[in-house]
Amino acid sequence: MLLLRKDRVQAKELAEKFEVSTRTILRDIDAINLAGIPIVTYQGVNGGIGIAEGYRLDRSILTSDEMVSIITSLKGMARLIPESQHEILLEKLKNILNLSQLEKLESKTRQLIIDPSPWFNFEQIKEKLTDFKKAIEEHKEVLFCYLDPTGNETERRVEPYFLILKGQNWYLYAFCHLRQDFRLFKLSRIKEFQVTNLLFEPRTISEEQTFFNREWQTTGNLVTLELVFAKEMKSIVVEWFGEDVVENQEGQLLVKTTLPENNWLYGFILSFGSGIEVINPPHIRSIVARIAKEIYEKHSL
Repeated sequence: MLLLRKDRVQAKELAEKFEVSTRTILRDIDAINLAGIPIVTYQGVNGGIGIAEGYRLDRSILTSDEMVSIITSLKGMARLIPESQHEILLEKLKNILNLSQLEKLESKTRQLIIDPSPWFNFEQIKEKLTDFKKAIEEHKEVLFCYLDPTGNETERRVEPYFLILKGQNWYLYAFCHLRQDFRLFKLSRIKEFQVTNLLFEPRTISEEQTFFNREWQTTGNLVTLELVFAKEMKSIVVEWFGEDVVENQEGQLLVKTTLPENNWLYGFILSFGSGIEVINPPHIRSIVARIAKEIYEKHSL
């Protein structure tokens, strides 16, 4: 790949870069030549080793659309976790193409831009992502304070396994020593984290233990809601609940959905302001009314 990017490179420069002897480089060059890649040796002051002009690696393994998909995904990931390896991989893929093919590829990759980074507090999340990713790779335990959905704060010591992006929220899947089980931790609720020097032996995770086969909703009991929205809320309602909403004669929107009952749910309902009414269940209706009353009394002083 390095020879593809440069017209010619001296054997001494390659030896220094890869920390081997010049003799090893020359032996490697012979191996590359035998593999069918045309190597050219240039003599003189400006001499060196290069690949025959016009040569490109065989790209038959990937179609043009497959290349676009890979590069688009890589660019999106690079926005989340900036790493030199992403840039190197992008360069490797581009080197496979000639100039005409590269121009077409660049045009296609601009048609779809993936940026999964959140609107706010991204720098804090990015720092956690970088540190947790390293801890996962090196099998190091992590200490942090965790704030659960009910507002309780606990000290946790965990063995990190996966980083998960779900609906613009990042989660850490780890074995928690406090709970003696695998847990899912929302990165935005993790405070004062520290990657330790304590190494752990990765545990065998059974299919039943993975979060993939569990209900994603991990907090609160699921509750079936019947909601009525004002017709002016249609664009927001469709955005949240899809197009499977029922419109009555007055233009109001009727929604039936199932969500976990917790503080997030109450805040979610209240975020629609006066444009929503809870029909069922009655106890959710009462809780929302009580919270709304407390908000009114606090702000009407």
